[in-house]
Amino acid sequence: MASYTSILVETLENVGLIRLNRPQQLNALNSVLMEELATALEAFDRDDQIRCMVITGNERAFAAGADIKEMAEASAVEMLLRDNIARWDRIQRIRKPIIAAVSGWCLGGGCELAMVCDIIIASETAVFGQPEINIGVMPGAGGTQRLTRAIGKSKAMEMILTGRYMSAREAEAAGLVSRVVPVESYLEEAIRLAKEIAARPPIAVRLAKEAVNKAFETSLRDGLEYERRLFYFLFATEDQKEGMQAFIEKRKPEWKGR
Repeated sequence: MASYTSILVETLENVGLIRLNRPQQLNALNSVLMEELATALEAFDRDDQIRCMVITGNERAFAAGADIKEMAEASAVEMLLRDNIARWDRIQRIRKPIIAAVSGWCLGGGCELAMVCDIIIASETAVFGQPEINIGVMPGAGGTQRLTRAIGKSKAMEMILTGRYMSAREAEAAGLVSRVVPVESYLEEAIRLAKEIAARPPIAVRLAKEAVNKAFETSLRDGLEYERRLFYFLFATEDQKEGMQAFIEKRKPEWKGR
């Protein structure tokens, strides 16, 4: 396994766990951390033994934002040439499901990182926000787009234009978060959910994630056609035959990922 300086990586059966590990900086997302995170996720995506991933920070902070010190004196051309935001594109291309286990601060780039994941499990202490307006800029790694799709134009506009924070319960009610659990069990719950997903047929899980994501990128008509093609394609897999036969025989299926 590769050696990392800003993240901790471990394997829990069929689940890959990545912990953001810059506690003194509240896990602020600098270029080293984001490169390591994208690299680790890509490695898990290639590993046939891993079927779902979890990204987390610590109880105090998932990630309190991007590392402002890296950007404060940069010019527009420097930011363009660095293109650090391209790492979010690499994460978006991960084929297997990713769960964000969020506690404490989840702001700016941290909120954008949670939103690029497929499911967010939040502790009761989680606080979400896109406060970039307070330092003279705006979200640049998907915040204006993903937050609007998650909670609607009016709420997203208010948060982005004022920098207002959103509590875990408010985020759950708005649809940003899948569920809110006690702080002592948020990571345990995320890992439990990841193992539950990992126990499902891998190809069907991968294509179902792809189909759901397509709903944000296309019309209903095109999305339905895309879904239908993936549905039919799954009838070419061994797992489909095994799953339906196991259902008929009233036994537990044995997934092969083929």
